[in-house]
Amino acid sequence: MSGSSTFTIGDKKMDFTVKSGTIGPDVVDISKLYAGSGTFTYDPGFTSTASCESKITYIDGDAGVLLYRGYPIEQLAEHGDFLETCYLLLYGELPSAAQKQDFVYHVTHHTMVHDQMNRFFLGFRRDAHPMAIMVASVGALSAFYHDSTDISDETQRMVAQIRMIAKMPTLAAMAYKYSVGQPFVYPKNDLDYASNFLRMCFAVPCEDYTVNPVLSRALDRIFILHADHEQNASTSTVRLAGSSGANPFACIAAGIACLWGPAHGGANEAALKMLGEIGRPENVGKYVAKAKDKNDPFRLMGFGHRVYKNYDPRARIMQKTTHEVLNELGIKDDPLLDVAMELEQIALKDEYFIEKKLYPNIDFYSGITLKAMGFPTSMFTVLFALARTVGWISQWKEMIEDPSQKIGRPRQLYVGAPRRDYPMASQRA
Repeated sequence: MSGSSTFTIGDKKMDFTVKSGTIGPDVVDISKLYAGSGTFTYDPGFTSTASCESKITYIDGDAGVLLYRGYPIEQLAEHGDFLETCYLLLYGELPSAAQKQDFVYHVTHHTMVHDQMNRFFLGFRRDAHPMAIMVASVGALSAFYHDSTDISDETQRMVAQIRMIAKMPTLAAMAYKYSVGQPFVYPKNDLDYASNFLRMCFAVPCEDYTVNPVLSRALDRIFILHADHEQNASTSTVRLAGSSGANPFACIAAGIACLWGPAHGGANEAALKMLGEIGRPENVGKYVAKAKDKNDPFRLMGFGHRVYKNYDPRARIMQKTTHEVLNELGIKDDPLLDVAMELEQIALKDEYFIEKKLYPNIDFYSGITLKAMGFPTSMFTVLFALARTVGWISQWKEMIEDPSQKIGRPRQLYVGAPRRDYPMASQRA
């Protein structure tokens, strides 16, 4: 704590505690505001409101910093792997060699889903969107795994966390296979997390499939970059759902539903569509002019961020990863990448972009990379959900274990009709 702040509301003066975090801005604790003054705060989108205390992720949007448990995202992506990052987010510290081995073993041996889930999938239309399948199938896990839905039982919570991280790639691959009309491919315990997922997505029974290590490492890095991002819309949704005591599978399904929105998880798909619309590098200037024109509905996707007012630190890593994938696959003259590179150079030099701080974000590059790997655009948000599951479950775990946790209940500024009496039908005009 760093002191107090006095507010004058009408004819009342109230003192509020000012709290300080480890790093980042101070916050004014207004939890007693309504009780003391009969007044609420008004903060649409909660952009100036801290909804919880958390030790998991820290973002400094002005400096372009993202930390998982204090570790810079750049270091984790370069030196670590996704399951190590999962352990870090869940338990607060990087694992020892023995802890890592044990964690990987338990995740690997929970990757299969109940065989009756196969019949559950058959209930969907053949052209069902993979995200619709994910919302339903993840929520349905609570119908198959009753032994890990009691949130008051620490052991059941632990089992649920491992199951979510382990089974999400299997469900995501099943959603993909179902959408393209191919048979499901079961996981293999001798493959690492990303390699297993690639095989479940792209292997077919009629021929052998060998995982490309460059693509596997690139996908693992993508998972790390998307693992958590503080109190974003989907994470806040998971916490809000969890505050009611809902089981963890239902909470994660709620997070997936929120992530599906184009303003959140669908941004990389939108960025890819924009690059396709621009078409070629020589068209970039024309489209930049359209973006600057307030009367033109065209918008550049993949630039700027709700939080980052500097270069998105994940975008730098993603740019390098994109080049590695395209080089490995022999894609030398990809028109989408050429357009992306031209746009990036303009964004970093043009006064319009600099003034508005419209720097390329992670969605700008991730869509190109996933497309090159062979994923259709309908799967982009599914992969986002797969990666973000560990962040959601870590945030849910932290909330459940917080003794001060209470059910979420935002207030409102009511602007509807005041109290009025019910008119009989004969009295209505």
